[in-house]
Amino acid sequence: MKNKTKNQCGRKGERIFSNVCVLPSLLGVMIFFLVPFCIVIYYSLINNPVLKEFVGLENYTKLFSNSAFTKAAKNTAFFSLVSVPLSVVLSLGLAMLLERNIPGKSIFRTFFLSPLMVPTASVVLVWQVLFHNHGTVNQIVEAMGGHSVDWIKSSHGQLVIICMFLWKNLGYNMILFMSALCAIPKDIIEVADLEGAGSFYKFIHIKLRYLSPTILFVLILSMINSFKIFREVYLLTGNYPNDSLYMLQHFMNNTFNSLDYQKLSAAAVLFALLMIVIMAVLLIAEDIFGKDVEN
Repeated sequence: MKNKTKNQCGRKGERIFSNVCVLPSLLGVMIFFLVPFCIVIYYSLINNPVLKEFVGLENYTKLFSNSAFTKAAKNTAFFSLVSVPLSVVLSLGLAMLLERNIPGKSIFRTFFLSPLMVPTASVVLVWQVLFHNHGTVNQIVEAMGGHSVDWIKSSHGQLVIICMFLWKNLGYNMILFMSALCAIPKDIIEVADLEGAGSFYKFIHIKLRYLSPTILFVLILSMINSFKIFREVYLLTGNYPNDSLYMLQHFMNNTFNSLDYQKLSAAAVLFALLMIVIMAVLLIAEDIFGKDVEN
């Protein structure tokens, strides 16, 4: 009986100690994330910070009729829908390629990891040299008999930014996939080989299932990084780039500079809700797809 009481007291003390350790982090999340987000929701439901009259969803309806917001939302959606899947597929393909015994494997690995060590400003400078109206790419095009294109200031700007995003992020994603591939149980692969399973079957039914948590993580990470592309675009083009490069971050930055807090808050809330929905769908899909692996 005494030992049971001691165990109960010990567990209670451990719970109190763990709660005390978590408390600073919980307070930090509430002060720096939860409270500011509630303030943003409040600003999105009033007419202005001075009168503070409740207008309901009026700011949201005005937002959808705003041409700058719709243009920014379409460009951001297009960029993310193209760059994020490409980032996942290409980095997984590179990881599987480097898993094999190919010549020059270390050189390839170094080539794809080198962008991680380059500062953003230097990356932008390299891209300006390459894709400027009189840059390296246009010199090559003209040498082959073509006509020069002002890539960054034309409708081809999205292609330039997608290439920049892939060049900068493929290496890190590739390392994550290489680590996950090494963690797949070798005995399962050996059994599949003995049963005469082909490479495609092993990839779909074995490797892909064990890779599902890493795929989810890389998807989320790539999605977050796709929304950070504003830094590169801003350094390349400034506050008001070509229409094809006008992103949601440009819209939010410009509305903040004009002190239009209601429009900014409504856009931020919609953006946060969209991200929550996407994350929930990805988590549900990963739970369904990877459940048998966990069991």
